[in-house]
Formats: sequence, structure tokens, C-alpha cells
Amino acid sequence: MNNDERICSIALTLCPGIGHIGAKRLIDGMGSAAEVFRQRKELPEILPGVSSAVVVALDNPAAFLRAEHEMEFVEKNRLSCLTLKDESYPSRLRECEDAPVVLFFKGNTDFNRLRVIDMVGTRNATEYGKQFCADFLRDLSASCPDVLVVSGLAYGIDIHSHRAALANHLSTVAVLAHGLDRIYPYVHRKTAIDMLENGGLLTEFLTETNPDRHNFVSRNRIVAGMSDATIVVESADKGGSLITADLAVGYHRDCFAVPGRTSDASSRGCNQLIRDNKAALIQSAEDFIEAMGWNPAGEPVKPEGIQRDLFPELSEDEECIVGILTRQGDLHVNALVVEADIPVNRMTGLLFELEMKGVVRAMVGGVYHLLM
Repeated sequence: MNNDERICSIALTLCPGIGHIGAKRLIDGMGSAAEVFRQRKELPEILPGVSSAVVVALDNPAAFLRAEHEMEFVEKNRLSCLTLKDESYPSRLRECEDAPVVLFFKGNTDFNRLRVIDMVGTRNATEYGKQFCADFLRDLSASCPDVLVVSGLAYGIDIHSHRAALANHLSTVAVLAHGLDRIYPYVHRKTAIDMLENGGLLTEFLTETNPDRHNFVSRNRIVAGMSDATIVVESADKGGSLITADLAVGYHRDCFAVPGRTSDASSRGCNQLIRDNKAALIQSAEDFIEAMGWNPAGEPVKPEGIQRDLFPELSEDEECIVGILTRQGDLHVNALVVEADIPVNRMTGLLFELEMKGVVRAMVGGVYHLLM
């Protein structure tokens, strides 16, 4: 990936009136950010719905100057600048309609591993919530040591999730509401530095961006979109973690909530999610692994494959899915998306066809089982 595409992607985010969804649609339609600018004047003829106002907005030399300045910072500080066209861009997030067209990352991890979760919750965590984070990630690491834990580096549940992940040698990533030229809150700086060896810091925001309130709402879509499942540990009846949960549901991700006493203000949001059927009740890592259909570490996958000649009508993509399930056993739909490198919308259609042909069966929690 050359710097031209990166600079054009950054510049596109700086053009007024286009927004996350508009920018992604332009790139999807034209094939790259560079091509969007290269054929700026022809866009209304090439892409239905593109107005002359978009053409005017894209004529923005100042955006390119700012983008070049940002790339200087990226290169000087040895950061990663990920565009939608980069293989290392989070593939789950790429399928979301409002995915950022560019991300900045400092650290060392694979966003596209088979298992990614996010843990979120109140900034006023109780001992109950803190202990759940510690116990859950301790037990999860024993069964699924490859899982990536995503959160937001904020006070409360976020920072305890990061620290519990580190304590159990799990990779953990913080999604920030500001640029990579600072750490907020500053008191979490040591944890942020510790995360760089196995995880790191991710953001869509440029340097000199303050951690303003609306930025936290924006970053929540990244937290939810890049994960297989969202786990809300504690939440009041209003708060950012409930927004993350709603986003996860909207992205067709699994959502779980830790129940608490009805008299506890910090559990009202979780109890509400469970009551409204927006989240499944979760009490332990064992519950979660079972709901997700994840094979614990060391558990042998099914050695016997199905006979391919029993299904002569399978397409190439369908055979790919069958092959993955044959090798790895039951898998969540998001894991299949990553393994097969097939967009989630197309994957859903393929799995439906395979169900109709009697090849696979859908199980609880978005897990698919290969019929022998």
C-alpha cells in the first residue's frame, strides 16, 4: 500500500459534509480513495446519488496538506496507517457501513484473528465488576489463549479489562477517542505502554484531536464493529456501554450482559439489556464459550470430513465454507467471515443456501455446525 492511498484516505475524512458512510461508499464505488479524487469531476456520472456538492467538497487542497502533515507524524513515530484496502485493517469492521476509511495504530497484534471480543462498562466500576473482569479473562485465557480483548482505556471496566487481559497474557487493544499524540486519561499511560508489546492503541482521529465527548460515541462503533461479541460488565441505565451494545446488535454481533442486583445502580443497564432481549445473560467464561460455540484450546477438531461427492452442487465459495468447518469444527459466522475472506453479507446468503441444501445447521449464538 503506497502513501498516495493513505494520504487520499486521510484527506477524504477532512472533506466537509461527506461523513463516514459517504466516504466508505465513495471508496467502495470507485475502488480506492485515490480514484475518488482522480475522477472527482466524473463522480456524479459514475456513481448514482453523488451530488455536485460532493464534487465541490472534494476540491480541498487544505485537506491534502493536513493529510501529508499527519503522514509525517505517522512515519516519524513508526505508527501504522491502515486504509480500507490494507489486509491488516480489521476485516469485521470493514463490513460495517460506517467503518472508518483510515485507522492509526501503535502496537503489535493481529486484528483478524479468529476470536475478538470487547468488554465495556461503567466508569464507576464496583468490586463486583472488577472481579468479574479478572475471573472471566483468567478462565477465558485458559480455554482460548488466542482471543483479542478490545476496550476503550477509560476509567472503570475498560481499564480493568485491559489489565486483566495483560495479567493473563492476552492481546488487548484500546480504541481511543483522540489522536495518538496523547494518552487520555493520563493516569492510564503505564497500562497503555504495557499494551504495546501484545496489543496496542487504535484510533480514527488525527493528532491534535481532543478527547471531546462526541468522539467517545464515535469510537464506540469501532469497538463494537471490530469484535465478534460485546460484553457489558456493569452499566447504569444510561451510558456509553449501552450505546456500544446497541451498535453491536445493529452490526449483527453477539451481545452479552452480566446481571446484577436490581437495587444496584451499576447493574441497571445490564439488567435492562437482558430484559429487552438485546443481550444474553452471562455469568462465566464457560457460559460465553458455549454460547459462542468456540472450541476450547487443545480440544481436537472433528477429524472426519464429509464426502464432497455427496454435495455435487456446491459452489466454490460453498466448498470453501464446508472445508473450513470440516477442518475446524463448529464456528461462529464472524469466524467464518475471517477464515474464508468472504464479506459478512455474502456469507449470510451462502450459509442460508447451505442450510437449504442440508449441509450445515445454524445453532444458538450464530454458530454453524456441519452435518455429517
